[in-house]
Amino acid sequence: MAGGANDGRGRTPSSQEVVGHIEAGPDGTRGAAVAPPVEQPELLTAWQLISQARGCQVMGSPLYAHLLMTAAQDVVSGGPVADLLVPRARPDRGDAAGLRLMAAVHRLVLTRRAPRLAMHYPSVGGSPDLVSAGADFLEAVAEHGEDLARDVERPCQTNEVGRAAGLVVGLLEVAGTTGLPLALHEVGAAAGLNLRMDAWRYELPGGLVTGDPDGEVVLSGRWRGPLPHADAPLRVVDRRGCDLLPIDPTTPDGRLALSASVWADQPHRFERLGAALRTAARIPAVVDRATTSVWVREHVAPTPGHATVLYHSIVEEYLPTEELTAFHEAVEEAATTATEDAPLAWIRMEPSSELRHHSVSLRLWPHAPDLRHLATTGAHGDDVVPL
Repeated sequence: MAGGANDGRGRTPSSQEVVGHIEAGPDGTRGAAVAPPVEQPELLTAWQLISQARGCQVMGSPLYAHLLMTAAQDVVSGGPVADLLVPRARPDRGDAAGLRLMAAVHRLVLTRRAPRLAMHYPSVGGSPDLVSAGADFLEAVAEHGEDLARDVERPCQTNEVGRAAGLVVGLLEVAGTTGLPLALHEVGAAAGLNLRMDAWRYELPGGLVTGDPDGEVVLSGRWRGPLPHADAPLRVVDRRGCDLLPIDPTTPDGRLALSASVWADQPHRFERLGAALRTAARIPAVVDRATTSVWVREHVAPTPGHATVLYHSIVEEYLPTEELTAFHEAVEEAATTATEDAPLAWIRMEPSSELRHHSVSLRLWPHAPDLRHLATTGAHGDDVVPL
């Protein structure tokens, strides 16, 4: 690795050997589940990149899987990716270090500052060549280190519109159970695109369509079974969210930030994002700059005449432990004032296993306050299986 660690047999292992060991894990069959300590920043950073590479491979991004493995090898070799990431190593998953790196580099491609690398990126019309893509990736990192040092600090804010396919299972459950219009409240909302998710067109099993039948964002073929309350109307009376660093989707910089976070070899997600951005331009939604716990206490209060719906998708793993506890306490406090005419719903789409499977769950006060798992889903809202 970068520091030239001895392997105990009188030699320094190659970067490929180190990466191979991390990728295989101690039993030789799976990746190591536990992150190396932050006192070993090279190994920790390599582990983070490899973990994300495996996730990208499973979720249909062979280009990003390849580039992240290349980046991991470069880290343990002491190359430009090591110079960029190792001094900024953070514990555990590193606040999605791999995704932050890929978004920062994608920003170079989208702004035409990395023409050789752009030839491999379908997001700008390129075609991946995995023989030469790694070298072109490292060349771009070396050439644009100063810009990347700034952009890699940006938080991971994918704001994936497809996740609405999972969230809508909960939304329909609330609408069908209460019979009330909905006030949408999203934490970790980034640009608030899914605050407009009632405006998407959902083509459900059995030929049912809900949401906006004329919506530009079309989610179809994502559910592996019928949804309870599929015919419940989604009537939204208010929409508001919060984020530590809100993105304005109506500005050029906001659109660039969102586009850079989409995986470059998944053009269907780019098309969906474009439709969501056009929808956001005509349907306003406020996203406040605030922490989750403070914002819930200030803005989430059951109100007669509609169901207050609090929701989030893949947010909790990014919250510090103290803030996560405070957030949960704030929701529980808000629930104490819920009534039949002023219910409070809490919909969560969060990881449920190391394989990055996700659960869509619901608590609905006062109707069904105990946690219920409604569905499983992929991270981007694919393969939603109602339970």
